[in-house]
This record gives sequence, structure tokens and C-alpha cells, in this order.
Amino acid sequence: MFREMRRRPQALSHEEIVDLLKKETRGVMSVQGDDGYPYGVPINHYYNEEDGRLYFHGAKFGHRVDAVKRDPKVSYCVFGQDERKDGDWAYYVKSVIVFGKAVLIEDQDEIMRICDKLCRKFPCSEEYIKGELEKDTKNTLLIAIDIEDINGKLVHEA
Repeated sequence: MFREMRRRPQALSHEEIVDLLKKETRGVMSVQGDDGYPYGVPINHYYNEEDGRLYFHGAKFGHRVDAVKRDPKVSYCVFGQDERKDGDWAYYVKSVIVFGKAVLIEDQDEIMRICDKLCRKFPCSEEYIKGELEKDTKNTLLIAIDIEDINGKLVHEA
């Protein structure tokens, strides 16, 4: 169903993929938007190793939510920071692409638990995190991706 990576020697290991998903804070979620047009939106994510899902938070309505309700198939792309090795002019870039089905989560306890973990990916104080969770989770919807395919690669941009 999903294509194999054409350049297998560039493939990242599962551990490198998980590391990139945990370390990087944002990527682009793509859905089947209005009138069949692709819709990609930059968004923060949290990768939960316990259940192998990616989580996103946002409003309970909007373009992305409407698209997921119509068709739950999504993709999500994350890029790592550019790196350059000594003596080399070209950059090395790691990326991960995820394919899966989006699930809308409205359970307030689950939203609070995941949003707390998402907030902790950023350099926020405990007071800020607590205030944001108390203020916003009642108006928040979680989207989880049940991952069906995932791969990553290291590209040398020479």
C-alpha cells in the first residue's frame, strides 16, 4: 500500500525516527482539504512512545477538523535542523514522513494529559503551563494519528 523508500541507504533507523519526532517541536500536517485541494498546516506535535501515536491540539472547529471528519487519512512531515560536517559546504538534513488515520479526541482528561506533555516540550514555567491548561483545555480538541507507515531519511544536499 505504501511505497518503499527509493534510496534505502539514506533511511533512518527506527530509533533515529523516534528521536527526531521527540526532539523537534513542529511539522506540517496535510489533509484532503476543500474541493479536493491538499491542505498543509504547520503545527506543534507530541509523539507518545507509550502508544506510538502523534498528537496535536487545536480548536474544535476549522478547516483541518472539517477535512479530518470527511477523510481521516493524513500525512505529517517533520524536518530536523540542518547540520554541516567540517570541511563540507553542503548541509545534511533529517526528515520523517508519517502516514496514518486521524482520530478526534474530545475526552477532557485525555486532552489535559496530552496537552500537559506537549507544553513540556517548550521552555515554559510550571505556572504558565498550569494557567494555559486551566484556561484553554475546555475549548481544545486533540487529533491523534494512528500511524500506518513511517519512514525517515538523511539527505546530503550536495
